Amino acid sequence: MNVDVAKNLKEVLGNLPDEVSLVAISKYHPLEYLEAAYAAGQRIFGESHEQELRVKVPAMPQDVSWHFIGHLQTNKVKHIAPYISMIEAVDSFKLLKEVDKQAAKCGRVIKVLLELHIAEEVSKYGFTFEACREMLRAGEWRDLRNVRICGLMMMATNTDDESVVAGEMTRAADFFDELKHDYFADADDFCYRSWGMSQDYRIAVRCRSNMVRVGTSIFGPRVY
Repeated sequence: MNVDVAKNLKEVLGNLPDEVSLVAISKYHPLEYLEAAYAAGQRIFGESHEQELRVKVPAMPQDVSWHFIGHLQTNKVKHIAPYISMIEAVDSFKLLKEVDKQAAKCGRVIKVLLELHIAEEVSKYGFTFEACREMLRAGEWRDLRNVRICGLMMMATNTDDESVVAGEMTRAADFFDELKHDYFADADDFCYRSWGMSQDYRIAVRCRSNMVRVGTSIFGPRVY
């Protein structure tokens, strides 16, 4: 292993306030890297491919919390429903319903974050603010028993302009407050603001993120 995962992890954690959760983005990284992070105390890992999860989940200790990150197609939900703790990027009511359906089959409740599309790039997925309001206003989500909406997730524009990144993250934080007030005032589970990655997690923390997704800064460049 040519990356000092434990040292990198300690450095990232040293930059995070205690109330901020770290999701170690382990996709495309070998099992030994995950084991090194686990040995150093990390318990939340982020993956985005069902094939990789199928190998890694049984090989890792049972107390690991697996987050599915990235775009998820509805036809893939059934493959990850048995073991995923949180799906971080639900971008449609159709997907939310499918997660509920597959979680029910497994006798589980799966936590999800609603993904917002704020960045300028068309390649990003997610709800616009208005589409998210419309979905919540319609109220059908309240009938879903095996899925729990626990907050919001977004990816900022990939730019060196920190003011653009901070502006987008601040808009997401303000929108979180709006939804908390309007729809989730009594829901303690609705508490996560997931933004910030290796290149911008320090900015994210200043913009009220309490969950960051860091891969490269911990595990080094991906091993495809």
